[in-house]
Amino acid sequence: MITQELGNKYFLSGNWTISGGVKLVDLLSTTLNKMESVQDNKLYVDCAKIDSIDVDGLQLLHVWIECARIRGLEVKLDHLPLYMHKTIQQMGRENAL
Repeated sequence: MITQELGNKYFLSGNWTISGGVKLVDLLSTTLNKMESVQDNKLYVDCAKIDSIDVDGLQLLHVWIECARIRGLEVKLDHLPLYMHKTIQQMGRENAL
């Protein structure tokens, strides 16, 4: 699930594994269209309520972030759960996300 607040802050939650990924693709593409109204070219993404994430979910998140960057936005991930931070490190994706 993705919810937006104040134009430049998004809250991610729920299941970000392959089983939940199909639903997320539609949500992520919808949010990309809304990003044109982001103020100050900064996008804050709160990950505190992500219940589970796997490699597929991380790849989906990475693509979404890269699309935002292509649109000229600076993306900052906030409140990463410890397991998510460890998974990102194990994948060697610290600089990508």
